[in-house]
Amino acid sequence: MHGPARRRGYTIYELLVTLTIAALVMTLGLPSFGRIGADQRIRAQIDPLFHAIHLARKTSVTRRQVVTLCPSTDQRQCQDSNDWSSGWIMFVNADRDLPAWRDDDETLLAVHQGDERIRISANRRSFTLRATELRATNGTLIFCDRAGRTRNRALVVSYTGRPRVADRNTRGEPYACAD
Repeated sequence: MHGPARRRGYTIYELLVTLTIAALVMTLGLPSFGRIGADQRIRAQIDPLFHAIHLARKTSVTRRQVVTLCPSTDQRQCQDSNDWSSGWIMFVNADRDLPAWRDDDETLLAVHQGDERIRISANRRSFTLRATELRATNGTLIFCDRAGRTRNRALVVSYTGRPRVADRNTRGEPYACAD
């Protein structure tokens, strides 16, 4: 006749081993996902500013106008601060005022909203790019993940108005965030 009926399913031992392996993989993998997300958020703040500086440089040369980038909380007017975390604006600075201030008749060229998870600090209140007469404003913007999940990066603007992204300063040290 027939032998004993075989039951289908998992034993408690197999279930515990499977759950243990799954928990181990999740424990090791989740911090990596957090770092990847933080890297992408920083990149999402660096890239638009990087391209805006190139556009400002090009616009200042082709239109022979002074173009300024500055931090802005309302995306209409410059703020009196070195904190760029809330966002920034780019405009034609027709009256060339210093510190930069956007008047109602000055053309707004670009606007960018910040991300509250990323801190952006600069050693300048604005960056001005000029067509030919004077050099551009040089300086550094430092981008930091507020939760500290990824390395800090900087956008360094040269006297000629060329930006570059760096993760170490001229002494070879990682950039530090001002808290």
